[in-house]
Amino acid sequence: MPTYQYRCKSCGNELEIVQKMSDNSLTICPKCEKESFERVITAEGGFVLKGSGFYKTDYNSSKPPAVPSPCASGACSGGSCPMAS
Repeated sequence: MPTYQYRCKSCGNELEIVQKMSDNSLTICPKCEKESFERVITAEGGFVLKGSGFYKTDYNSSKPPAVPSPCASGACSGGSCPMAS
């Protein structure tokens, strides 16, 4: 659901509210309770990726991925290590 920014013409109160696109715009300010609340149109992008799991936060690394050693998988448990030769 998109986040909309609202501002009251009377008291200047500003809020960001998550609403469905099909919801009606809010008109009554929750702070001063006057009918002067309006949606603000901003020039910012409306789509923001937050959290982990996105390229910018998880995969944009300069270091190479770690390669697991065979010893970590239990291949050396029998006494002979394949990395020793």
